[in-house]
Order: sequence, then C-alpha cells, then structure tokens
Amino acid sequence: MRVLLINGSPHVKGCTYTILAEVAGQIEAAGIETEFFHIGDGPIRGCTGCGGCAKTTRCIYNDDGVNACVEKLIKSDGVVVGSPVYYAGPNGALCAFLDRLFFRKSQLFAFKPAAAVVNCRRGGGTAAFDRLNKYFTISRMPVVSSQYWNTTHGFTPEEVRQDKEGMQIMRTLGKNMAWMLKAIAKEGTAEITAQEEDAMRTNFIR
Repeated sequence: MRVLLINGSPHVKGCTYTILAEVAGQIEAAGIETEFFHIGDGPIRGCTGCGGCAKTTRCIYNDDGVNACVEKLIKSDGVVVGSPVYYAGPNGALCAFLDRLFFRKSQLFAFKPAAAVVNCRRGGGTAAFDRLNKYFTISRMPVVSSQYWNTTHGFTPEEVRQDKEGMQIMRTLGKNMAWMLKAIAKEGTAEITAQEEDAMRTNFIR
C-alpha cells in the first residue's frame, strides 16, 4: 500500500512539508509506503471548463504537474493534501491544481481515504481545512480524522515543531490513515461499489 502526500506550498521543505512529514512518519511506521509530490513554485493554470477531460480523464494542459499527479493518485491507496494558509484559505495555486486534479475524475479516486492538513501563522486554519475537504467529499473519498482539526501553527519549520499539540494531531492522523487503509484492505469495497447508483444531476433554475 502507498499514500501520496501532496505538498501544496511553493516551498519544498517549509512548514507544510514539516507537518506532512510528521504524518508520513506514522504511516511508514505501520508498514505503508509514502510518496511526496510537490506542486512546485511556478504558475499553475486554473480550470477553464473546456470539458476536454470528460473523454480522457486527463487535463488538456500539460505544462504543470496536474496530470502526473493524477497518475500517482490512481496508483495510490490514500492521499494527504497539505497547504499553507493564505488569507484564511489554501494556497491559490494549490486550489487551481486541485480543481483540475479532481474535475471529471471522481470515479478514479472514489473510496481512497483522504485527509487535509494546513499550517498557519496565527488564524484561518479551520477555513482552509474545510475548503480542502470539499474535494474529497464530492469524490466519495472517506475523510480520515485525527483528534482535532488538522492544523498547526508556526511561521518557520522550527516554530511548527514547537506546536506540540499540532504535531501530535499530525501523528494521530498518520496512525488513523494507516488503520483505515488496513481495514479497507481487509474488508474490500466490492459490496459498496456494487450498490452504486447512476448520478442524478439537477440544475436549480426556474
């Protein structure tokens, strides 16, 4: 089994990486592989709603890491998305990345356990955390919990490591992710997927 950890910060080894690594440590301690994916610090296109991915389940744009991340997530059993908090929300580049990662691809990721983690200097963590969870809940991905909201505080990696409760939350999340993955591997999802209904879509207009 493998868990993909998406670093949604422009900084490769900053605060977001620090908390993702804390989660990864517990996952690996349970005998499950981890892989980090950094979205980079370059420009990332937003979704233009062209619909090209409806046929291929891949984005038509190949000038960033979105399609590479799609492939990695397909091959992974679970995912953890991490972001810094900017103006009480996730990194804008990460949101653009995730919009294209998930749009028209829910069927590829359904039933893979997922979690979000965020780091803020002082406030806005819960709003950013809530925003990221929306990607999972619309894609039928079980959301893995911890012992509190998955937020840490600090302006540098060194400060983040001083957030004792926050780092414990990250470790608990890693343990819970490993537990859920092993439970799913034991029971399987065949019965759940066999009960799927055709999607019912309505537009609220008059």
